[in-house]
Amino acid sequence: MSVSLFLILRILFAWAVAILLSGFVWGALFGDTGAIFWLLAWGSMALALLGAVTHLRRVRLAAGRLDAAVLSNHQQRRIELPLDAGAAFDLVEAAVRELPRVEDIEASRGSLQVRAKVRRSDPFGGNQPSKWNVLARFAITRDRVLATVVPGEGTSSATLLCEPDAPHWVDLFALDEGTSYENAEALQRSVTRRVAEQRRDEQAQAERSATDNALTVARLNLLQAQVEPHFLYNTLANAQVLARTDPPRADEMLGHLIQYLRRSLPREHDTLSTLGEELERTRAYLEILKIRMGARLELKVEVPESLKALQLPSMMLQTLVENAIKHGLEPKPGGGTVWILARRFEDHATVTVADDGQGFGSATAGTGIGLKNLRERLRLTYDERASFSIVSNFPSGVAATLTLPLPAGTGTGTEERRDV
Repeated sequence: MSVSLFLILRILFAWAVAILLSGFVWGALFGDTGAIFWLLAWGSMALALLGAVTHLRRVRLAAGRLDAAVLSNHQQRRIELPLDAGAAFDLVEAAVRELPRVEDIEASRGSLQVRAKVRRSDPFGGNQPSKWNVLARFAITRDRVLATVVPGEGTSSATLLCEPDAPHWVDLFALDEGTSYENAEALQRSVTRRVAEQRRDEQAQAERSATDNALTVARLNLLQAQVEPHFLYNTLANAQVLARTDPPRADEMLGHLIQYLRRSLPREHDTLSTLGEELERTRAYLEILKIRMGARLELKVEVPESLKALQLPSMMLQTLVENAIKHGLEPKPGGGTVWILARRFEDHATVTVADDGQGFGSATAGTGIGLKNLRERLRLTYDERASFSIVSNFPSGVAATLTLPLPAGTGTGTEERRDV
C-alpha cells in the first residue's frame, strides 16, 4: 500500500510542479492565470491521478501483487540458459519475434543482441484522436525490447530489458499501465517454454536411443541364437549316424562337442568376442569335422599375436569356416584346405577365411541365411564402419573377408595382404 501511495504522490507532485511552472509562464504572457488555466490545471491533475490508478489496477491484475519491482516502467529479467551462445541467441530471438504486435526487429548475431519495438494496444481502434485531445497526441504508443545473450562455459545467460519507447524523464508524468511488465513476463515464459521443450526433445531422443540399443542387442542375440543351434543340430545328427556305424568315433565326436560347448557357453550372452577366443572355438569345431572328413580337411592359420585381442561378433569366424567346408570342401572330391588369415592396416584389420573348394555354383552364391545373418550382425554392431565381402579364390574356391575397425591409436602402419 505504501508503494502504491508513494507512486501516486510522485506522479501528482511532478504534475503540480509542471503546472506551477506553467502558471508562471501563463501569467507572464497573459498577465493573469485566470479560470481557464486553473480548469486546465485541475483537469490535468485529474487525468494524472486517473492514469496512476489505472496503472496500479492493471499491474495488480497482471502480476497479482503491487511492489516496486512490478510497478516500474522499466522491467529487467535475467535467465540462465543451459545452452551455448549460438543456440541461446537463436532461442531468444525466436521468443522476441513471437511477441504480439512486435515490429522493427534488429538481430545481431555478432554482438548477441536483439532489439525490437512493440506497439501498445490502440484505444482509438486505428482512428486518429481528436486534434483537441492534446494528451493523446503526446501519448507513448510503443515499447522497446532489448535482449542480450552473455556467453559462458557451456551455458549462457540472457538479459531482457523492456521499457517505454520514450525518454526516461517521461516516467515522472506517465505510466505504461503494465505493458513493460507484460512484455517481460511474456518473453520469460517463451524462453522458459522453449528450453523445456528442447529438454523434453533431448530426453525423448535419449529414450528412443536407449530403446533402439535394447532392440539392437535383442536382434544380435536372436541372430546369434540362429547360428549356434544350426551347428549343434548338424553335429548331433552326425553323432547319431556314427553311433550306429562307428561308436568309437561317435564317442570322440561327442567329446569334442563337450570341449566346444565348454568354450562357447560362457560367452553365449555376449555379442562381442575376440579373434583369439574365436580361433579356439573354431579349432574345437574343426576337430569335430575332422572325425567325419579325416585327411580330406586341412587347416592353415596365420594370425598375428597382436590381433588376437581384436573384437568381432561371437560365432562369426566359425560361420565363415562352416560355409567354406559345407559349400566348398565337402562337395569336392578329395576335400581341401581352409586358410584363416588376419592382417592389420592403418585404421582397420581384415580377417579372411579362404578355401580351395569347388567355389561358387548353382547351390550357393553367398546369400544364404548364415551370411545374411552375418551381414546384419555387422551392421548392427558397427554401422557403416565394418564390411563383408566374398569373392572367388584363385585358382579355385572362395575367399570371404571381414573388414573390422581398429580402436583409435592401435594402427601400426599398412601391411599388404598375401594372396590365398
